Amino acid sequence: MPDDIELVKRLQKGDVEAFDLIYEKYSGRLYAFGVKYLKNKDETEELVQSVFVKLWENYKTLKKDSSFKSYLFTIAYNDICKLFRKRNYQQKFISDALYENSGSSSEIEEGIDYQSVLNRVKQIVDKLPERQKVIFMKSRQEGKTTKEIAKELRLSPGTVDNYISEAIKFIKNRLRNEDLALLLFVSLYLF
Repeated sequence: MPDDIELVKRLQKGDVEAFDLIYEKYSGRLYAFGVKYLKNKDETEELVQSVFVKLWENYKTLKKDSSFKSYLFTIAYNDICKLFRKRNYQQKFISDALYENSGSSSEIEEGIDYQSVLNRVKQIVDKLPERQKVIFMKSRQEGKTTKEIAKELRLSPGTVDNYISEAIKFIKNRLRNEDLALLLFVSLYLF
């Protein structure tokens, strides 16, 4: 198998075979690295896929003189950190929302059919205008920042924030009509 420098040179030219060789060489190592921290097979597989998608999206800008292995593992590490931040944020938000709206979270938890709430929120999200829906899902489901979404879709961060804000307002109004506004943000972070 060619060394990393040779593979990077070939990849910079769009050589799919070089990409496949890199995948073959590093996917198992990235998986082992990811599963050690994530402790979840599905999330780890998504992590590995995400690393290679980012590699393919940025193959033209790779630097030949830097450590390619470090580059891949830095992407994986950053994605793991982002996932942990998202998990912590979700957990804190859900916990705060439950306690804020009741003296006892167990009383609320017993009365909630989470799946039906999530299904209803998903139905409402599906009614958003397509562009707004895409931006909202990238923010809430994929955990991307406003800056990341703006760069990816070639929009200003302010425009992305406006789309997200309008989507939340739309969903909140729909749920208010169904007496589910209390559960809005809890459900937004679960699906």
